[in-house]
Amino acid sequence: MDLTGSGASISRRGWLRNGNPPGDLSTALRCAARTRRGDACKAPAMQNGRCRMHGGASTGPRTAARLNNSRRARWKHGHYSAETVAMQTLAQKLIEDAFQLVGRMKTSGI
Repeated sequence: MDLTGSGASISRRGWLRNGNPPGDLSTALRCAARTRRGDACKAPAMQNGRCRMHGGASTGPRTAARLNNSRRARWKHGHYSAETVAMQTLAQKLIEDAFQLVGRMKTSGI
């Protein structure tokens, strides 16, 4: 068994993670993605034809619960949420009505 240099025996390497068979990575299929320079990615491909860095974009949440979690993930303060804007509009309307009422009371002499 040769364990020196690049001639290491495949039987000594064992199985790789995620059920991938051992072997020489230089003979593996390459990723089908393109770099910003326009060249092909040189990383070894997974079963989907892309490397671990170009595996594909997320499809996003699929269920209502996960969608709600996604919406709440970056929630900071809620100052611009629909509920807050509606409450601010209602409060402004109540303040305007109070000023009008006070103005009518002053003109009527009460």
